[in-house]
Amino acid sequence: MRALVVYESMFGNTEEVAHAIADGLAQSMQVEIRRVSEAPSPVTTFVDLIVVGGPTHAFSMSRPASRAEAIEKGATRGDRDIGLREWIDNVKKGPHSELVAAFDTRSDRVRHLPGSAARKAMKLLRHDGYAPAGVESFYVSDTAGPLLPGELDRALAWGRRLSDDMDLRAHGRPVRA
Repeated sequence: MRALVVYESMFGNTEEVAHAIADGLAQSMQVEIRRVSEAPSPVTTFVDLIVVGGPTHAFSMSRPASRAEAIEKGATRGDRDIGLREWIDNVKKGPHSELVAAFDTRSDRVRHLPGSAARKAMKLLRHDGYAPAGVESFYVSDTAGPLLPGELDRALAWGRRLSDDMDLRAHGRPVRA
């Protein structure tokens, strides 16, 4: 089985999480990981699972203005013009055989507030015809990070769980809730 991990990262925290998830997926899948600005859109190669992730900006996915603000605050990894929102805008609409999972990074200070980049991405991708495989948030201590202790371990475990679920689906077994 094959997976594609597509991520947007401004300060490097989401990138670290994406790599940990990819490591978890790699236990039983071939994994390709791409920064959103370098990812194919639409996805033209066959994959079983697409995992997308980005930082939560203003309770949703980033926009050009919020990315510009992050750059003004010292972000060095992101692209002002393309983020996860723009990448999703270019995926094919209609039924898809690939499943999709979404993750985000967000400040621990807003842990209990509504809105997340992962949930917004999943909503858009479901509207585009993808079936969901999971949604998860990972937490940073401040806008620029760092990640809270244990978050990379959680990301690795989530990647393993997604991989296990894909294996169960491939063998016609029920997936755990």
